[in-house]
Amino acid sequence: MTYQPTRPHTAALVLANGEVFYGDGIGHIGSAVGEVCFNTAMTGYQEILTDPSYAAQIICFTFPHVGNTGTTIEDEEASSQRAETAAVGAIFRAAVTPASNWRSDTELGDWLSARKIIGLSGVDTRALTSFIRDNGMPNGVIAHNPAGAFDIRALTKEAQSWAGLVGADLARNVGSEASFDWTQARWELPGGYSDINNAKRIVLIDYGVKRNIMRNLVSSGLAVTVVPGDTPAADILALKPDGVVLSNGPGDPEATGEYAIPIIQALVKAEVPMLGICLGHQMLALALGAKTVKMDQGHHGANHPVKDHTTNKVEIVSMNHGFAVDSDSLPDTVEETHVSLFDGTNCGIQLKGKPVFSVQHHPEASPGPQDSFYLFDRFADAVKAA
Repeated sequence: MTYQPTRPHTAALVLANGEVFYGDGIGHIGSAVGEVCFNTAMTGYQEILTDPSYAAQIICFTFPHVGNTGTTIEDEEASSQRAETAAVGAIFRAAVTPASNWRSDTELGDWLSARKIIGLSGVDTRALTSFIRDNGMPNGVIAHNPAGAFDIRALTKEAQSWAGLVGADLARNVGSEASFDWTQARWELPGGYSDINNAKRIVLIDYGVKRNIMRNLVSSGLAVTVVPGDTPAADILALKPDGVVLSNGPGDPEATGEYAIPIIQALVKAEVPMLGICLGHQMLALALGAKTVKMDQGHHGANHPVKDHTTNKVEIVSMNHGFAVDSDSLPDTVEETHVSLFDGTNCGIQLKGKPVFSVQHHPEASPGPQDSFYLFDRFADAVKAA
């Protein structure tokens, strides 16, 4: 069945159940299959679209106006070595308007084309979000064809036949392929980014790291050496790190954990201070004996309330994950430190008596508030104390 629109729709989202959302295309021309999720952040669409944790996902933005601040190279979040790999599609309510921001250097449409991200606007994003809330994150295909012709039957079959994220090791696709050092600190007015050379050196294991994680580590007084996710523990310990960070990343933590968990367990045994973030949090939990589960809707946005049990404070955090640590599976050696106030899911753990801890949310908070920056300082203090 080929769709011929009564008006020139140039893009479509086709779900695995056969439901179709038509609209106007922008960015890359072609089609891409992925898991459809929604993101509730009001700002930071470029940081979201370049977050490697969104690999193989199509993002529906609930905020209606996207694109009016343009894009800038300074807001890219993917590692410089694999900058092309993140979200495959983006869905907007309103048409993208011309950029109006002093930092912008490229219009969103041109930027989407350059990054091969397919955009779809003019969609009832509230209806799509409601569908995801009721039915979970579906497989789908997003297609952009300026001629307006779509083979809906073939696209539906493609969405149905896609294997999905469960069992998928996507970290190999987005993580660094070679080691490198990072010295860039957080962006500050008036000078922007600066380079800092610190004395205490940590190793960051890259499963799809965001740049602002590395920047926050540098701003907290740490020198950063990034290594690929499958680097043997012996090679990491040979670098004599003062601490280790397990980065964020996409896909199923159990799948990536097949090679990552033994490495993490060896580093824990070596009593190296450790911080895990998002996927790194999930894999640390697996390495310590817990389990992970696939979520229905996941957590995607910059307005999530999380309680830190170690301080009894509530912080507003940025989240992006479709898997979660099963709190009931935590062993006696591990304590829960953070919990989501939306649904009670686990958002942080700590190995009792050891400087080994992790959080589900993104403390680098870009996009989003800066409530969680303290976690980098907490880790830096643990590194210096050790």
